[in-house]
Amino acid sequence: MVASDGGVFTFGDAAFFGSMGGQKLNAPIVGMAPTPDGNGYWLAAGDGGVFSFGDAGFRGPPGG
Repeated sequence: MVASDGGVFTFGDAAFFGSMGGQKLNAPIVGMAPTPDGNGYWLAAGDGGVFSFGDAGFRGPPGG
């Protein structure tokens, strides 16, 4: 689970790979997606910013 401030919370056997909690964000986090193997995740901010954790690859900032 992810909060709008970027904090990530894990439950059960879900692994924690990092978070943006406590960091200054330009826009709130609005979504989260796991990697196919479950060993990472991406956080998406309302301004299009993407943050990657674990084995989630960073493919650069969004265009425009």
